[in-house]
Amino acid sequence: MHEASKALSRRLHDSRFASRYFVGNGIDIGCGPDPVSQYAEQFPRMGTVRNWDLVDGDAQYLESVRDRQFDFVHSSHCLEHMQDPVIALAHWLRVLKPSGHLIVTIPDEDLYEQGQFPSSFNYDHKWTFTLHKQQSWSPKSINLFELLARFSGEAQTLKVETLDATYRYQLQRFDQTLTPVAEAGIEFILRKLTCDEIEKKGRFKLSP
Repeated sequence: MHEASKALSRRLHDSRFASRYFVGNGIDIGCGPDPVSQYAEQFPRMGTVRNWDLVDGDAQYLESVRDRQFDFVHSSHCLEHMQDPVIALAHWLRVLKPSGHLIVTIPDEDLYEQGQFPSSFNYDHKWTFTLHKQQSWSPKSINLFELLARFSGEAQTLKVETLDATYRYQLQRFDQTLTPVAEAGIEFILRKLTCDEIEKKGRFKLSP
């Protein structure tokens, strides 16, 4: 519920969003009625932002979007709805320019689903996410560190954060994202590597 708006105050206190992440032209995948572009005044280096939602096509493939088109890709609470998050991230990186940033927010399985899956709060959720666990209660759990490691050859992980600053752990079980404050999620930010950086990584791996 209006997750981009909830994130605004937090992001304004991190100068990297204004100076590095939301810079240039972007695409907001699964933005619904709460696009990040409505806050362009707060991020003065933000250019045009294409809003992408259900009417625009399958967010997993972004078939009508050409490669290396955008300076940044933003998506809030969309990845958990994809049939295959690995394929989705591959295409979200595909449409990103080298050195561009991918900014993604997803629900944390313990803060949002709270031990029950299929979800009792959003029936379209196909996956749950956790930073890292030896074992999860969810049969559809994705270990985020393992997921991001799959893309280490083409993207640098800059930030992974559990968004629980406004979460109230002592309350009884309910969907806290329905409140104006709780994010109950995880945010991660990747920077797409340049061709030179990828080549250097390849040479490093081949070194004896």
